[in-house]
Amino acid sequence: MSALKYWLWLSALPGLGNQARLALLRHFGEAEAIYYADPEEVLLAGGITREQAALLEDKSLEAAGRIMEDCRRLGVRILTIRDAEYPGRLKNIYDPPALLYVKGRLPAIDEEAAVAVVGTRDCSPYGVACARKLGFGLAAGGAVVVSGLARGIDAEACHAALLAGGVTVGVLGNGTDVAYPPSSRALYEDVAASGALVSEYPPGTEPARRHFPARNRIISGLCVATLVVEAPGKSGALITAETALEQGRDVFAVPGPIDAPGSLGCNRLIRDGAGLAAEAADILREYEGRFPGKITCGDTGEEPPAAGYHRPQQAEPRAVPPPFSISRGGITLTDDQIALLRILPDEEPALMDDLIEESGIPTRRVLSALTVLEIDDLVTQHSGKRYTRRVTLTE
Repeated sequence: MSALKYWLWLSALPGLGNQARLALLRHFGEAEAIYYADPEEVLLAGGITREQAALLEDKSLEAAGRIMEDCRRLGVRILTIRDAEYPGRLKNIYDPPALLYVKGRLPAIDEEAAVAVVGTRDCSPYGVACARKLGFGLAAGGAVVVSGLARGIDAEACHAALLAGGVTVGVLGNGTDVAYPPSSRALYEDVAASGALVSEYPPGTEPARRHFPARNRIISGLCVATLVVEAPGKSGALITAETALEQGRDVFAVPGPIDAPGSLGCNRLIRDGAGLAAEAADILREYEGRFPGKITCGDTGEEPPAAGYHRPQQAEPRAVPPPFSISRGGITLTDDQIALLRILPDEEPALMDDLIEESGIPTRRVLSALTVLEIDDLVTQHSGKRYTRRVTLTE
């Protein structure tokens, strides 16, 4: 076990809060130095009480070993606040997590226009439509969509962003291997494939009420802006918006009917100075100059998905089709690539959403297959994530 075991030891000590961990790290610099520190020296760290110092007397590394093994088995990376890949944007908030667990590939978030899209779980049809429209538009315009992946607005926006071919980041109040709710497991997997799942809690951690307000600071802390799509007068989404303001980040809100309880929180945010977001361009144009070449405010030419999040299921087994060849030889294709080439038109471009539905292939695999086919010059991508086939198929 490397020096990382001391970070895991520090994070796993029961009763020691994140602020205490940060205070110790400011004083000692590294977790290993904390582990070997004299008890009296620990008290020299600003803000550490004798009760907290006593917790450090537990030197068992057993829990750290279990966490490290779980992460290795599950393919979860561990980022400490001292690591170069730890997002600087997050490091600069008041209460940054000392340690992050990452499943997937976390983008270089400091170089991206990351926008948090949040809202109520008990959303209305209006809220669902707005979440899909804005999530899709933000991703199509080049923004990284960040959400808590909760049922409702968060999940709808994230699904739409995936269908737009965007990069998504899900910030969790549980371990990256624990889907909450369980019905969201497919969404978790697709987010990890397109971007990353992030948590300050180790694998196996079940969701708890106290975790969600804490994770909201990470959602807003990773982003340049937070968008509240639909929220009643009391909502976790409003906590995220308030946290974003405390962190010096921008806040946008979608206006709603004045007599709709679910829009009360959004309308109040706009009244108090939040930016009004009726379409993705209302947000994207604010960051076009800050992220040149990455953000576009133009019309994507494609409508957001009309259906809720249902991961495409594999169709019933069919008779094996006859083999086919393409007009260019010497290219080895995967089953997914072959399936997509069979259904891709060579004239009128096909929407990615239609390809996913017709092929029955999961979103993340369609994205991967189309990317490779485009690199091999076998398909052409048109505006709005639409595709045509460039080769002739011969049965």
